[in-house]
Amino acid sequence: MKSKQNISYLIAERISKSANGSAFSAIISKIAIGSIALGLATMIVSFMIFEGFQTEIRDKIFSFTAHFQITKYDAKESLENKPLSLSSKTYQKASSISEVLHIQSFSQKPALLKTDIEIMGTLIKGVGRDFDSVRFKKNIVEGDFISFNDSTHSNDLIISKHFANKLQLKLNDTIIVYFIQDPPRVRKVKIKGIYETGIEDFDQQIVLADNKLIQILNNWTDSLTGGYEIFLKDFSLLNEQTSDKVLDLMDFDMWLDSVTSHYAHFFEWFNMLHRNVIIFLSVIFFVACFNVVSVLLILIMERTNMIGSLKAFGASNSLIKRIFFLHGIKIVWKGIIIGNLLALAIGYVQYRFKLIPLDIETYYMSTVPIAWDVWNIIGLNLILVLIITLVLWIPTAIISRISPIKAIRFD
Repeated sequence: MKSKQNISYLIAERISKSANGSAFSAIISKIAIGSIALGLATMIVSFMIFEGFQTEIRDKIFSFTAHFQITKYDAKESLENKPLSLSSKTYQKASSISEVLHIQSFSQKPALLKTDIEIMGTLIKGVGRDFDSVRFKKNIVEGDFISFNDSTHSNDLIISKHFANKLQLKLNDTIIVYFIQDPPRVRKVKIKGIYETGIEDFDQQIVLADNKLIQILNNWTDSLTGGYEIFLKDFSLLNEQTSDKVLDLMDFDMWLDSVTSHYAHFFEWFNMLHRNVIIFLSVIFFVACFNVVSVLLILIMERTNMIGSLKAFGASNSLIKRIFFLHGIKIVWKGIIIGNLLALAIGYVQYRFKLIPLDIETYYMSTVPIAWDVWNIIGLNLILVLIITLVLWIPTAIISRISPIKAIRFD
């Protein structure tokens, strides 16, 4: 058995070398290699870009909100939160859930930003020291995050580039904020930072302030806040089982909202993109397989005389099939190696130099994003190898039908 395998390998090697000397065989072999390489490179880069889009937008969403948000139940669905206690069992024990990474408090309050030239409505989100500022700082294009004060509230405000342009504000400018309540309250605050995400849901609506300021305006004590935000250890843990664990800790008058329902339009868009990518990749798989089968079939037909001679010398159909299968595998591996190198080179250049720009208002980012997911790359390679390996046996089936006498006389 081992000797047959050696014979098959040696003859396959000779075919490859002689094919390089034949102009026709060399051309079709290069076409097959190029087809596989281009198809694989396209698939890998497509997944890099898709994962990049998904990761970038998720990061921006989670810089403003968490996987779960708990607030006081409000039938009126007001923009302003009713108070929850920071000593509640929900806030105190949520971190004990194995899937939970972090819990933080927040409040929100509608307000008007006023300058000499413009008035704009906004939703002020109050955050505290427990806010995950590391996530958010990636969005800051000018300035810094809020400087919290232990003795009193901070007058720092983080506004979006959209608000800064409309109100003609810059860093360290002061602005009058009118809080919509009865009676109305007014505060003078300083622009500490300017952020930009490209996402209208945030840039055109939300500014950040110290949660203590909201507490003072609402006449709340330090132990009260507008709600809790719960971050999970991984997005994949955002499921019914985890939400049930959180619900078990909640009081009857609390409301649980998930990020996938609150920002459903983004996650539905992800699902649509994923379906499109799968369809696109399926077409590429089909084209690559079709090209490999066609090339191997042409090579078999070109070497009909050789097949007839081998059969005349007693070679079995399985041995001859193995010869052309190994020859096909060699073509496939060359294409796969070149395809991986090409994809990694394209990905690195875009990741490093940001050569391909995007309209931030349409795509929520200024350049095409690249995400490095090793398992996706390995998976695509394995799927391509498996499918093409199985498909390679299809054209070798014609070998069984070749008559030695007719093959030797074939011209």
